Amino acid sequence: MGRRKRRSFTPEFRAEAVRLVREGTKSLPQVAKDLDLTESALRLWVKQAEEAEGKGTAGALSQAEREELLKLRRENRQLLMERDFLKKAGGLLREGLEVRFEFIDAQKAHFPIEFMCEQLEVSRSGFYAWKQRPESARQQQEKQLAEEVAKVHQESRGTYGSPRVHAEMRARGRKVSRKRVARLMKKQKLAARKKRRSVRTTDSNHSNPVAPNVLQRDFSPDKPNSTWATDITYVWTGEGWLYLAVVLDLFSRMVVGWSMSEHIDTKLVLGALEMALEGRQPPQGLIHHSDRGSQYASAEYRQALASRGIQCSMSRKGNCWDNAVVESFFSSLKQELVYPTDFATRHQARSELFEYIEVFYNRKRRHSSLGYLSPRDYERAALPDRLAA
Repeated sequence: MGRRKRRSFTPEFRAEAVRLVREGTKSLPQVAKDLDLTESALRLWVKQAEEAEGKGTAGALSQAEREELLKLRRENRQLLMERDFLKKAGGLLREGLEVRFEFIDAQKAHFPIEFMCEQLEVSRSGFYAWKQRPESARQQQEKQLAEEVAKVHQESRGTYGSPRVHAEMRARGRKVSRKRVARLMKKQKLAARKKRRSVRTTDSNHSNPVAPNVLQRDFSPDKPNSTWATDITYVWTGEGWLYLAVVLDLFSRMVVGWSMSEHIDTKLVLGALEMALEGRQPPQGLIHHSDRGSQYASAEYRQALASRGIQCSMSRKGNCWDNAVVESFFSSLKQELVYPTDFATRHQARSELFEYIEVFYNRKRRHSSLGYLSPRDYERAALPDRLAA
């Protein structure tokens, strides 16, 4: 029986975990569960952050300011909920009561009933009276199944199509056909988000040495920490660009390292590499694949790889397919989070990117290439003698 390695966390990871507790809508125990942390460790991080802030009185908030901040956050959540509801319910005010009641019933997993009744200009008593009408066993089963389908779709951030929703339903013990799931999704106007093309960010016009393509598009290693791939993307905010560098383990598609900055430089990619190295402790001989960007070809980055016995591999010039797995991850990230969201600040973008990567993508999102398992569950299934981080 192998021993579970002690997990190591970078300051950036800790800061984002604390931010998720203090600024999000989830409780500390729920955040700890989502990130595979112990509650005591997360509580200690929060306490340390509060103590550090207390040492600088200039940045501390008064009680009145804290209350005002909480009020503004509640109002913001209400506005976001109204926006999301209007996207789904557009045009329903022109429909009859029966249609509006059916919509409320179908969406009660996503929005409070009182809120929906107010928005659709119907009474709660009228809705509950409609609900009390006797239904056939078939109607009841269909309605319950539709609610479960909608809930799975909502938990996927509205990103899953019928194949992934069907896989999730089966994993939860629900025996249902894929065609039935597809029909129920179509009836509720639920679908996977359409993909857009991504844009390249790194600059390969430099004089630094370039490594050969050792990977040769072998994207399916037979064990973790044998092949990593990395790249950079960008996210627009109201304050300007925020750049994100990631490192993926090609065995499970898990994001094992990430870093964010308003500057696209070597420090950005080194931050992602540092997180991956601390968290995974890979053996010598690991293949590290990237494009030919100046950040990855820099002397500082190549030295960081060499010092750990890591073999450097780079894509051929202008060939994004040589790094297709990371390109696919960025495509999913953009479709599922970035494109549907207007980030007012870099702070907001950082928080939501952190939650997407660490809570949703690594630990919940089902991948067709992994037999519809999440990266974490795939590693745990493949390595039963030790839990994946």
